[in-house]
Amino acid sequence: MDDGTQPTHNPDMPQQIDQMSAGTLVDVLGIETLTTNADRVIMRMPVEPRTHQPFGLLHGGATVVLAETVASIGTWLGIDQQRFNAVGIEINCNHLRGVREGWVTAEGVPLHRGRTTWVWDIRVYDDARRLVAVSRCTIAVIPKSAPGV
Repeated sequence: MDDGTQPTHNPDMPQQIDQMSAGTLVDVLGIETLTTNADRVIMRMPVEPRTHQPFGLLHGGATVVLAETVASIGTWLGIDQQRFNAVGIEINCNHLRGVREGWVTAEGVPLHRGRTTWVWDIRVYDDARRLVAVSRCTIAVIPKSAPGV
C-alpha cells in the first residue's frame, strides 16, 4: 500500500520518543512515554506546579498537550516517516475531574486511519484510574515536501 501507512513496532520506541522530545514542550511538561505503537499509545504527565493552573489544579491546557502528543506520536508511528509528518489539526477535550497531585495517564487508540487524516480517542486517568478527561484529536498526514514542514 502506498498511502504512507506502515505500522511500526519497536520495544525501544518509548525511550527514543522521549529522547526526540528533549527541549520541546513535551519535555518541559515532564511527559513520559510508556507504550507506543500505531494501535495504542500510553503516556503520562506529572501533576505538579509546572502543570497546574493558578488555583492548584491540573491545567486543562496541559491535559490537551498530553492528549495531542499521544495522537501525534501514534499517527507518526503508523506512517512512512521518511515521506510524511503527522500534525494536529483539531482537538477537543472534556475535563471531567480535577487533579491536584500525582500523575495523569493518557491512553489513545485510533478511531480512523485514513490516507490523509487519523482520528484518535484519548482517555486521561488519574493514579486511581478515575477518568479525568476525554479527548478526540484529528491528525493530518502531510508530505514532508509540503510548505512549512
